[in-house]
Parts: sequence; structure tokens; C-alpha cells
Amino acid sequence: MVYTYLYNAFKCATMQFLRDHFEKLITLTDKEFQYILQFFRSRRIMKKQFLLQEGDPVTQEYFVVKGCLKSYVLDSEDRSHIMQFALPDWWISDYQALVTQSPSSMFLEAVVPTQVLCITREDKERLCAEMHKMEHFFRIKNAYGYIGLQRRILSMLTGSAKERYEQLLQQYPDLFQVVPKQDLAAFLGVSRETLSRLYSKNK
Repeated sequence: MVYTYLYNAFKCATMQFLRDHFEKLITLTDKEFQYILQFFRSRRIMKKQFLLQEGDPVTQEYFVVKGCLKSYVLDSEDRSHIMQFALPDWWISDYQALVTQSPSSMFLEAVVPTQVLCITREDKERLCAEMHKMEHFFRIKNAYGYIGLQRRILSMLTGSAKERYEQLLQQYPDLFQVVPKQDLAAFLGVSRETLSRLYSKNK
């Protein structure tokens, strides 16, 4: 009985988190939101568990409710190059593979125990076709995602290691509480030693 109560409370909190996320950009009635929920499935991932590995088929994208995910590629020397972190309230997938329906070119792994809500490509397209509000929501989110990617590319091309570090710290301070320094270094494109020096100077 206690377990059932806790499970229902957890489920309600998760669904409210998703609704709050949508309603930052659109307004939904209770009936509309209940319909939207049919398209999502909840999944929990243990620390260091993969959602995707290189070569996997990609059929879903993921909305992070709790925890943190990272997407990365490995070079010919098995060095990790992190493309993105996803904290709660963020979306993540291998979007190139999802859109082109090709095998994944990256890994998607849980940094810490993580809960996500999953939606398939087909269900997202159906939802957007049936509800203009949701089409509008995802169109705006895609635009924000493109802006974020452009900023990251410009930062990597023109910013110093110190500037990249300070920008990341200012924009996403929570990452520094969750993500290991080794992963932060891989994301910033610096060595672990360089990151440690930057960290010490900002204390």
C-alpha cells in the first residue's frame, strides 16, 4: 500500500514536470495533456548504462526528468569527445540518425541514475500532425537547440579554454555538481590537468 502511494506520487510529479515544461511555451487543457501523455513512456537508467551505442537503430528521443545523460563519440584512439550533456528539462537523442533513420554514430550514456520520458519518431510526428500546439512547441525547441549548438561551435572555434570554462560555469552551474571532471574536460576540449587549473583559479 505504501509502495503504491509512493509510486503514484512519483508518477504525478513526473507528469507535472513534463506539463510544466510544455507550458513554458504553450498552454494545455487537462484533456489535451492527458492525450499527450499516451505518447510517452517512462524509463529509468542506471549510472553508466547506455540508451544508445554506436551502430544502434535510433527510434526515440528522450526528455530528462531526473539525473544526467551524455552523448559522445570515440575517435580512432578510443578517446571520448562529448557532444552534449542533458540535465532535467532537456531533450536528447542522436538526431541525425533519428531523422535520417540511419544507425547511431554516437553513444548516449547515463552519468548518474537517470529517469527519462521517451517518445518515438512516429508518435512525435503523429502528435504534431494532430495538435498544432505541439508542432509549435517542438518547432521552437528545435530552434533553441540549433542556437545552442551554434554557440557551442563558435565557442570551440574562437574561445580560449578559460573562456569556454567560464561560459559553461555561468550557463550551466549544475553540471559542475553532477558531471565528473574527466567528462567536463572532454566536453570543453581540454586536458584534465587544464580543467583542474581552471577550477582552482575560480574557487
